[in-house]
Amino acid sequence: KVANGPCFTQGGICMNVLMLNGSAKPKGCTYTALEEIGRTLAEEGVSYEIFQLGPAPIRDCIGCGQCTEHGCIFTDDAVNAFIEKARHADGFVFGTPVYYAHPSGRVLSFLDRVFYSAGHVFAYKPGAAVASARRAGTTASLDALQKYFGISQMPTIGSTYWNMVHGNRPEEVALDAEGLQTMRNIGHNLAWMLKCLQAGKEAGLPLPKTERGSRTNFIRP
Repeated sequence: KVANGPCFTQGGICMNVLMLNGSAKPKGCTYTALEEIGRTLAEEGVSYEIFQLGPAPIRDCIGCGQCTEHGCIFTDDAVNAFIEKARHADGFVFGTPVYYAHPSGRVLSFLDRVFYSAGHVFAYKPGAAVASARRAGTTASLDALQKYFGISQMPTIGSTYWNMVHGNRPEEVALDAEGLQTMRNIGHNLAWMLKCLQAGKEAGLPLPKTERGSRTNFIRP
């Protein structure tokens, strides 16, 4: 997806957002929520793409420690393709349906491998999590997804309510006026953050200093 009209640029750079549709349904409720954010980003001159997780099997991370420069050592699914797109993205939106009061197991397996093998790709890039549910389990799902942001030095994008929509079908989501309003405000907030970050770069503001090396083991012989 590309922004309608001129793309917002600072220093000749076009802002772009990569979204993950964590549903097996390519145009279900989660997609409907992401598209509402996308339309708002387009109005702000920010381009976007929705990456479809799809119904194919997703293997879990096995902690093998064999990550490569391209990402995960396993290449039989879309993890590394997503990582490659993430390298060139300025911001992210991760969307998930709610299954048993939790994100789909497939989206968590996918993101575990993405962040375990290429978490540095996301540092200092803002992200928003979005949950879609018929009724409940949304806040627990948002909490799970937002943990990826917290451990990867990503600014987290909020809205005017929890980042969720409700409905059992896309047609019902379209009737969730407050939910769609929340999605639009995510879009505005994300676009604003991207423009502020780019303005900081152009003003010569350096990235924050990061300490590494200290690891505490709570089990001692």
